[in-house]
Amino acid sequence: MTINIKKCTLEDSRKLQEISYETFNETFKHQNSPENMNTYLEKAFNLKQLEEELSNISSQFFFVYVDNEVAGYLKVNTNDAQSEEMGAESLEIERIYIKKKFQKHGLGRYLLKKAMEIAMERNNKKIWLGVWEKNENAIAFYKKLGFVQTGAHSFYMGDEEQVDFIMAKTLI
Repeated sequence: MTINIKKCTLEDSRKLQEISYETFNETFKHQNSPENMNTYLEKAFNLKQLEEELSNISSQFFFVYVDNEVAGYLKVNTNDAQSEEMGAESLEIERIYIKKKFQKHGLGRYLLKKAMEIAMERNNKKIWLGVWEKNENAIAFYKKLGFVQTGAHSFYMGDEEQVDFIMAKTLI
């Protein structure tokens, strides 16, 4: 199994849209109404939105490939691109998704390591993320890697307000 990581560019917007739809659906469709899922997917992952995010100098996307197939992706934010005001010394992992068929192969750790490398290159003191309170597997994964819950914020799935735990890790 050959694993590679590649920074996304504007030319990757359609591929990013495809993997975003696929992984978000695999992760959350069984716990949300079809209407709320569709509303969210159309808002968060339409091409115009993704192209704006890809063009933001404070955001970066990366694909992880397994044997030349896109297996997942990572989005990190700094400065004013962060979804919460955490300051210039923080880096947010906004999205980290792996296709179901590639889960349990260490790819999540691989992408998290990439995010931590970026944070350390930028001299960030903290790395943080929001994770849905009902996503027990992800919460356990982040805790195992040293993240602790530091707060919570609202996340809207269509018209339904949900709670994301904010989890953070201090970097040395």
